[in-house]
Amino acid sequence: MTSAPLAARLTDAAGPLFFPVTAYRPDGGIGLEAFRAHVRAGVDAGAAAVFACCGTGEFHALTPQEFGQVVAAAVEETAGAVPVVAGAGYGTALAVQYARIAEESGADGLLAMPPYLVAAGQEGLLAHYTALAAATPLETIVYQRDNAVFTPETVLALARTPGIIGLKDGYGDLDLMQRIVSAVRTGLPDGDFLYFNGLPTAELTGLAYRGIGITLYSSAVFAFAPDIALAFFRALADGDDEQVNALLDHFYRPLVELRAKGRGYAVSLVKAGVRLEGLDVGTVRTPLTEPPAEHIGELAAIIAAGRALLEKHRTEEDA
Repeated sequence: MTSAPLAARLTDAAGPLFFPVTAYRPDGGIGLEAFRAHVRAGVDAGAAAVFACCGTGEFHALTPQEFGQVVAAAVEETAGAVPVVAGAGYGTALAVQYARIAEESGADGLLAMPPYLVAAGQEGLLAHYTALAAATPLETIVYQRDNAVFTPETVLALARTPGIIGLKDGYGDLDLMQRIVSAVRTGLPDGDFLYFNGLPTAELTGLAYRGIGITLYSSAVFAFAPDIALAFFRALADGDDEQVNALLDHFYRPLVELRAKGRGYAVSLVKAGVRLEGLDVGTVRTPLTEPPAEHIGELAAIIAAGRALLEKHRTEEDA
C-alpha cells in the first residue's frame, strides 16, 4: 500500500477507473495468470485506478480465500503505479472480514457494496458502513444502489465518518444526487468528499453527471476496449462534444441497448468483450450465464464501429 491517501490519488485521476473481470480456468478455479495479464494491460493502457473484486469482478461469486488471492495479484501487478480498491460486502460481520482480507492483501481502499438481501433503514445502513469503515485503516467508498439508497442527511453523516471518502452512485436518480451534493457541500463546507458515477456503462450518463459536478466514473468498457474508453474520457474532459456525441450515438448507446437484452449482461457481456480481445478469462460463474453467440457477434460489431470512429477522428485531426 502506498503512503499517498486514496482520496488524493482518485481526485487527481487522469484516466478511467478500471474494474477488471476475475479470470477463471477451464476447471472453474481462479485464473490468476490471465487476471494478472488483464490488470497489467489496463494499467499500461492508462487506468487511473484498479477496482478489484467488485461488481464486474464477480465479488458475489468469490470465496474469501479467492478474494484475497485476486486482490493480492492486483496489488502486485500495479506495483504502486495506481491505487487498488477492493470490494467488501454482505452483512456487517462478513463485510468486515473481507475488508481485513483486503488490507492484508495490500489494497489501498474499499468499495463498500450493498448489504446482502435485507432492506435496512437509514439508521441501520449508517451503522453498517460506520462499522465497516472503522474495521481497517483503508479509506472507504460507499456504493449506492439496489437496497442501499441514502437520504442526503445520511450521506452527510457518512461524509463526516472517519475513513469514508466518497459515494459511488449506481442508482441513477439525478434529483437525489443533486440534493446529496448540496447537503454535503453546505453541511461540510471544508470537507473533500468524492462522488462517482457508478451506473452500468457510466459513459452514457457522463454528460448528465458532469452537470451536477460529478466527473469521476467507473468504466466497464475500459475492461475490453480501453482505447475507446480512454478516447471518450479525454473527449469528455476536453469538451470535445463532437467526439463525445459520436461515440455516444454509435458505440455507447448500441452497447447499452445490447446490455439490456440479457440479465447479468453488465458482467457477462463485459467478460465476453475481454475474450473477444484475445485474453481467455473464462466464463462467468453461476448464477450468471453467458450471452448467446448472436449477442457476442453484436458486441464485436459494436466494438468495431467504435474503433472505426476513433480512426476517423484521428484521420480528420491529421488532415
